[in-house]
Amino acid sequence: MSALVQRLAAELASPAPDAVRALAARLADPARDAAILYYGSTLRTGDLSGVLDFYRLTREPHRRGLRGLVERVLWPEVSYHEVAVEGRVLRAKVATLPLAQFRRAAEGRTLDTTIWARFVQPTQLVWRAGPVEALAAAEACAAAVVTAARYAAKLGPDRGPPEAFWRALFRHTYAAEFRLESQGRPDQVMAAAEGRYAELLPIAWREGGVAFEARDGEVAPDKRGLPGWTLRNLAGKPLNIARLAKAAFTFEGASRYAAWKVARHTGVELAVTPFRERHPILAAPGAWLELRRRRRAGRAVPKT
Repeated sequence: MSALVQRLAAELASPAPDAVRALAARLADPARDAAILYYGSTLRTGDLSGVLDFYRLTREPHRRGLRGLVERVLWPEVSYHEVAVEGRVLRAKVATLPLAQFRRAAEGRTLDTTIWARFVQPTQLVWRAGPVEALAAAEACAAAVVTAARYAAKLGPDRGPPEAFWRALFRHTYAAEFRLESQGRPDQVMAAAEGRYAELLPIAWREGGVAFEARDGEVAPDKRGLPGWTLRNLAGKPLNIARLAKAAFTFEGASRYAAWKVARHTGVELAVTPFRERHPILAAPGAWLELRRRRRAGRAVPKT
């Protein structure tokens, strides 16, 4: 086991809040799942009142037939859940993907940037089928770190402190995707664990075969032989728009997720009727008109 895999395995095993682990156990399907990873903004902040982000890694493809074919091209499958845990409701957005596909994307063997750009960030393994699956998850996350570090060398300055390379990476990857976050999100990601990123960069460069010089707190990578960025940059937004279009028809719990987002940002609580739950696309115009009318009237349904 490499030093990087050992480090990532230790990070993944770091203690998550009991409520998060309990939620992951409720979400897991022991017959099909290999591991569940917890990542994202609520991990950085510790604020569990928002939507918790999970990646559910399965042993085999999640779907069969036409849905399975779509999943293999425009992964992952996404679902939204509201679960009562320890006396309060926790909300989870769950991306489901076969572990083998996750590993392939983490290694940079696809045009996708989302896996390695996210899982170079702090992550916790909050459920696993066993030690073999835990090691496989650590190896995949280590691959994501190596891929991200190689692109950081490509996109960063000729010489500079380690954080300059990571900031360049996150600026480029966020810009390449169709994302709604503010332009300051890369700085927020860095600020949450700046020392960690500084330590990881030389380890990942050595693991990924990137030669570099280090002097006076700065590093200078040899940029020869690094992966190209242009094609991935051009593919980023179209790929994510295609995923959003797919999610409009396949996102399980989309109506409940949208209703929660609307209530959080406007104070207006829209009822999730059976029709809206089953047909979110058809119900969207009516929900929008109701939201518009009630905002104009300045009224909201009282919380129960």
